[in-house]
Amino acid sequence: MADTAARLVEEVLPQVPVRQFVLSLPFEIRYRVAWDGKLISALLAVFLRTVTAWYRRQARAQGYTDAGCGSVTFVQRFGSAINLNPHFHVLLFDGVYVAAAEGAAPDFIPAPPLEDGDVQEIVETAAERIVRLLQRRGLLDDSQEDELTEAEPLQAALAAASVQGQLATGERAGQRVRRLLSDAAQAVRSAPLCFAARGFSLHAATRLDDDDRAGLERLIRYATRPPLAAGRLRIIDDERLTFRLKAPWSDGTTHLVLSPHELIEKLAALVPPPRLNLVRYHGVLAPNASARKQIVPSPPAAEESGIEPADVEAPQARAHRRTWAVLLSRIFDVDGTLCPSCGGRMRLIAALTDEVSIRHYLKGVGLPSVPPPIAPARPPPQTEFEFGA
Repeated sequence: MADTAARLVEEVLPQVPVRQFVLSLPFEIRYRVAWDGKLISALLAVFLRTVTAWYRRQARAQGYTDAGCGSVTFVQRFGSAINLNPHFHVLLFDGVYVAAAEGAAPDFIPAPPLEDGDVQEIVETAAERIVRLLQRRGLLDDSQEDELTEAEPLQAALAAASVQGQLATGERAGQRVRRLLSDAAQAVRSAPLCFAARGFSLHAATRLDDDDRAGLERLIRYATRPPLAAGRLRIIDDERLTFRLKAPWSDGTTHLVLSPHELIEKLAALVPPPRLNLVRYHGVLAPNASARKQIVPSPPAAEESGIEPADVEAPQARAHRRTWAVLLSRIFDVDGTLCPSCGGRMRLIAALTDEVSIRHYLKGVGLPSVPPPIAPARPPPQTEFEFGA
């Protein structure tokens, strides 16, 4: 998560404004989208064409005809209640790239501010096109053959129950998860730059300026976060644990009550099927885009970014992973590589695992090579209390 965010900010996303589009899908199609990678690609393509068409229209209004958009999409599979809820987090350049001349590096042209009417038009158009796509493929027909049920019946049962907020196994199979206290075609406004239509919900209020790289990295970490936050999970006893919701529901629900078996069931439904890509690049950021090399920033040197080389024997090998110290520093703003004594930079010399080598090293640097002795247990000094009459 943190490494992906750092790499995207430093090596993929150029320093331009970015707007996040979050598209949620209707309940009726979440089950199939959860395991059908081709359907995910088709739905995402329809939505991106709708959004990028708006940006190209704004560019044409400014006199630019050959405009290119760019985006990174994160396919999230979970909701705030650890339920199966496939949806898209699209980080899209808030503008277009236009080449001044053939072969020249393209220039970025910012888009005008997005308004409520624009978001309403986008979600209504995308919803209509996606519904037509689903109808052509027969996916809205209940009699449609379910390949997942035939191939993986247990996984299909877990996925279907998770979408509906129910349990598929155990003593409470078929019941809803215990608690502690379809939209019209015309889009309905739920918040600024947020509209819902036909079960589709679009949130487009989050925008980051070109110089807010730290905010962009935090946003990517949010989009790539795991489904379960340990801080919201609490063990009550051997048979019960509670999961605190991100925000209270309209009926007053604040926590979910689960057994360990039910928690494992919920998490199993969130595991993506094989070969389903959860991070996707489009437009000028697509792998085969002709202008990609001219747009993405150059990667930093391995020494500057704290990246470990892929092969220590070959210095020219591509760096592929950042050290834990660098990632912790980026997240918590605490540099663990500074020496508390002299303020100099510490570096990894060797990792010793042999007991003899460890003792030899500790003695060589003047540190104790054996742990301090542990005092034996003893009774408290006062075993009796004197109480006055």
